[in-house]
Amino acid sequence: MVTVGALAVSGAALSGCASSSTKSGGASKSAGAPVHGGNLTIARAQDAKSMNNILTFDNSSIFIFEQIMEPLFTVTADGKATKPLLATGYKVSADKKTYTINLRKGVKFSTGKEMTSADVKFSIDQDTKHASTGWGFINSAIQQVQAAGKYTVVIKLKHAWAPLIADLALFSNAIVPNNYDGKTMAEFYQAPVGTGPFKWGQWKRGEYLKLVANTGYWQKGKPYLDSVTWNVVPDSNTRKLQVQGGQADIDEYPDWSTFKSLGTGSNVIAKTFPSTELDYLAFNEKKKPFQDVHVRRAISAMIDRSAINKAVLFGNGTPANSLLMPGVPFYQKSTPGIMKNDALAKKELAASSVPKGFSTTLLIPSGDASKLSTAQIIQNDLQQYNIKVTIKQLDPTANHNAQQNMQYDMGLSAWTMDIPDPDEWTSFAIDPDGGAKSAYTNYRSAEAIKLNRQAQQSVDHSTRAELYNQLQDVVAHDAPFAFLYYAPYAYGVSDKVQNFNVTPLGNYPLTDVWKSK
Repeated sequence: MVTVGALAVSGAALSGCASSSTKSGGASKSAGAPVHGGNLTIARAQDAKSMNNILTFDNSSIFIFEQIMEPLFTVTADGKATKPLLATGYKVSADKKTYTINLRKGVKFSTGKEMTSADVKFSIDQDTKHASTGWGFINSAIQQVQAAGKYTVVIKLKHAWAPLIADLALFSNAIVPNNYDGKTMAEFYQAPVGTGPFKWGQWKRGEYLKLVANTGYWQKGKPYLDSVTWNVVPDSNTRKLQVQGGQADIDEYPDWSTFKSLGTGSNVIAKTFPSTELDYLAFNEKKKPFQDVHVRRAISAMIDRSAINKAVLFGNGTPANSLLMPGVPFYQKSTPGIMKNDALAKKELAASSVPKGFSTTLLIPSGDASKLSTAQIIQNDLQQYNIKVTIKQLDPTANHNAQQNMQYDMGLSAWTMDIPDPDEWTSFAIDPDGGAKSAYTNYRSAEAIKLNRQAQQSVDHSTRAELYNQLQDVVAHDAPFAFLYYAPYAYGVSDKVQNFNVTPLGNYPLTDVWKSK
């Protein structure tokens, strides 16, 4: 998912699902047997924007509605594969164009209504229907979804499509009641209904959002928690003090500057988790001079990523070299991503349409110290080449909207994978028809688009690997983004919280989480 305007603690140059932690003030309490009850309080920098799983792109919303609505398949703990969730399995035809999926029987929505194939067909069709404004681009290969029996769904494809099962694990394909139980889309998402471990509670915008346990959840005995509350606490130091003082259980995305001190003399564990997030500088190719590849390449070569890692991430990150991230299938370590290179920067700028420099703006969300520091480093780096950068700060929502509406020159953003297949991001990032005008950059390369579409339709692993390697090379050369860094996710977690884990895809399933007394 894209995190335009969100606080980015950024993706990881790590693989697997292990986390690391630092703590002062004694060892964490013994977990023991799971305990039922209690409210989990998560302090976060900004509020969710919408509970519409089809149209919403920000992490602050996604991490919440994933607790309510579940897809047919889900991602394994290491973020690299899928496993059945609301489905029990599937079969594929010899021509790879027909998938027959068996549904789990006895699953009920939180309203008590049983989930059937009619609900599945409606949910996937709704996602596909909104390809131009939401996540429906992910279903572009689907020709038809059939409710073949009460517990059987048949999906017919236009052509072979390697990422299909991974696509069905995306939150936008989560299962909701057929016809929204008679409500309009807008009405339904005011209090969405799903099959997940939690159900709708209350949302006081700008302050908190609360979910309560789904007592009829199909995984018997779960969830352990009575409720989960996400409190909006914009100030990072206040979040730190709240989790240290027991007013919050989890500090979501603490600043790196205070991260190690979170556990000092308190019952808080400072934890990092491997990630698949990429932080990058986006160029709006609708604005001059960013249509010029030489300008984009020059700026990419001007940026001191080591300085950003030291000043912003306190050494926790690594420079990003590719469109893809470590831990994502087909990531190419040898991709020739542009790093700081004075000679290259001068050469590319001299060959550009603005050899003597120019003035521009860099859009960032207000209240985000990490992004402000990053922007200031970039501003200083570009100034040395007579490129005058004015940093423009908008509140996170306005910043998000400005980038989506292409009302910016340059902007800081990030992406975290949601499925264990690169197609979600590559289609979003480099295909103008992928739902977001190439990640809101307007980048258009016939070669990149061709390679991406070939990779989608190839079911041979080695062939896909070669195609994605070529794609990464093309995008690195064209520089529609200046890749900045990969870094792990950071969280401050009370030692009373048990089984809290963040997947490499950034989300944190709460089904198995509980609090010790």
